[in-house]
Order: sequence, then structure tokens, then C-alpha cells
Amino acid sequence: MTGKVFSSARNAIVLIVEDEPLLRLVAVDFVEEAGFQVIEAGSADEAVTILESRADIRIVFTDIDMPGSLDGMKLAACIRDRWPPIEIIMTSGHRKPVLTELPARVLFFPKPYDPRSIVAAIQAFAA
Repeated sequence: MTGKVFSSARNAIVLIVEDEPLLRLVAVDFVEEAGFQVIEAGSADEAVTILESRADIRIVFTDIDMPGSLDGMKLAACIRDRWPPIEIIMTSGHRKPVLTELPARVLFFPKPYDPRSIVAAIQAFAA
């Protein structure tokens, strides 16, 4: 983690992790419209690869239910372990995790979520 430099709040980079292409596209659109730079991943495995290659991601917005070797819960635990300064926002349309299941400093929004609530959480994390 040495040499990790975060961008300013205005230029905060958000990694959106969603396996459903249409939902990912919608999330990318509203996060970009709010003024944030966005990187996309279609799975938690892809997200880890991106995080390993970039030191400028400040916030991860991820779905919980995804195919692959990692779901969103495992991704959040991995981020908290390997990249503790990164903030995490999670969502799911299938289940609502109990507070004790979530790693520290994770916000959860059930689907369907209000994009304004997600943007407000990203803005708060980026401040």
C-alpha cells in the first residue's frame, strides 16, 4: 500500500462492480453525471484485478450477488483486508445482510435503490 495516492474529491474514482450489463450501465451513467470518474467491472474477480493494478480508486460500489469465485461480500472483505482506505457501498436485490456480516465502513442499499442516495453516499465518502 505504500505510495497509494488518492485523487481529490472532485476527481474521485469509483469502481462499479455489477454483473448485469444494463444495471452497470445505469450506475455508470448516474455516477459519471454526478462528476465522478468511473471504472467498470463485471465481476468481483475482475474488480480485484483492477484494484491490484490501480492505486487511485477511492470508492467501490458493488452488487453482492455475482457469479465467479468471489461474490460482493467476499470482495468487500478482500478490499477491507488489502486496501483498507477504500470506501465500499454494497447493494442487492436478493438479500439484506445483517450488520455483523458487513465489513467495517460499508454502506448497504437494497435494490431497487434511489440513484440520488448512492450519489449522496459517494459524495460523502469522497469529501
